Amino acid sequence: MNLRISIMLLCFLVTGLTKAEITLPKIFSNEMVLQRETNVLLYGWADPNEEFTIYTSWNDATVVVKTGNNAKWKVTVETPKAGGPFQILFKGKTNEITLKDVLIGEVWLCSGQSNMEWSANSKIANKDVEIANANYPTIRLFSVAKRTSKYPQEDVSGTWVTCSPESMQDFSAVAYFFARRVQEELNIPIGLVDNAWGASSAEVWTPESVFKAHPELVESHKKIVPNKWVTVERSSLYNGMIAPLTKFKIGGALWYQGESNTANAENYQKLFSNMITSWRTAWQDDFPFYYVQIAPFKYGDEFSGGIVRDQQRRTLSLKNTGMAMTSDICTVEDIHPLNKQDVGLRLANIALKDHYNLLQGQEVYGPLYASSEITGNQIIINFNHADGLYNKGKKLNLFEISNEKGQWFAARARIKNGAVIVSSKEVKNPKAVRYAWRSTDISTLFNAVGLPASTFISE
Repeated sequence: MNLRISIMLLCFLVTGLTKAEITLPKIFSNEMVLQRETNVLLYGWADPNEEFTIYTSWNDATVVVKTGNNAKWKVTVETPKAGGPFQILFKGKTNEITLKDVLIGEVWLCSGQSNMEWSANSKIANKDVEIANANYPTIRLFSVAKRTSKYPQEDVSGTWVTCSPESMQDFSAVAYFFARRVQEELNIPIGLVDNAWGASSAEVWTPESVFKAHPELVESHKKIVPNKWVTVERSSLYNGMIAPLTKFKIGGALWYQGESNTANAENYQKLFSNMITSWRTAWQDDFPFYYVQIAPFKYGDEFSGGIVRDQQRRTLSLKNTGMAMTSDICTVEDIHPLNKQDVGLRLANIALKDHYNLLQGQEVYGPLYASSEITGNQIIINFNHADGLYNKGKKLNLFEISNEKGQWFAARARIKNGAVIVSSKEVKNPKAVRYAWRSTDISTLFNAVGLPASTFISE
């Protein structure tokens, strides 16, 4: 009996000592980047009702924090202009934590499936040179460990590291090339949070609240076939990998996903738009959300890839979003295009122009469908971002028009005064037009800066 009591007392003491210590989420560590010129939330755990201090070196200020009776604490601090390195000191009754080499700059969350997760070691173009040159001491990398959960969690596993040839080679290549280009223009620290999982559908990144509000998305999700690489359980990656980060201030999000939603392609815009909105709601911030349009590939269905591309195009109707087109830097034989440099570059140029208000004289998008007008047996198609519109190749192909019965026929197309005019001998009274609609269709229509036109169907 005495032994049993002794063990119980020991466990009580150990537990008490553990609870008494100030504890931080893993996203707060040495070498981290905090979002510049904003209010940043610092938070964590400690003994209930404990008072302790937090010192921030960038303003030489100390604040007193008191933990609630739920053993949680939080405090908002104001961050300065980009710079560093700084320190943050947490000083309590039983422990102290000093975060060193803290930088202030721009923080971007980078999520999606395998094309976002894809690293230099997974094989990219010019791999050896890119790894050798990856010495960027003010680009910092945080890789979120893969976790699933039935319920929203409060912490992730991972730690911040400085970008180097050793750390870059296993990090998201797209995210790295994005940061390299942004830093080239802004010359400030960049923090990247790599939060991707290969083969994942958008449903696993979407909180349960979306499915409660849109039961049709529950039915659509049933079309997603289980695979051996990742769960298909709704909200499981959101709960395990996104929810724990929603208190951590970010500047924006990057997304490269859609290949795993070709099975329910028709609902992707609704799912994707609601996912983006739910993330912004969770962060309480309408941050910029830039994504990659999936590349042409031999999917099982003839049209599913084209439908997803069009659904992604339509998602641009959501405010503060941007889409990088990639049909010209891919091969239909490989779902993982090796040219991740241009993907990151195009995302970065969108961010630099639309979010950071730079590159104002530069076009950063490919031609996007704007409107169409039926004139007799012809349809005149107008595009945005179409200065210098031209076709690569002898014939302008991949356009189709439909008749009254909804049947589609290949169309003859020509460019005139910045618009495309299409017609078909088989269709006397055309009703709609579409472009590059098949999964494997690679756009040959470009603007003057060499960016390809997006798949579309007239609305």
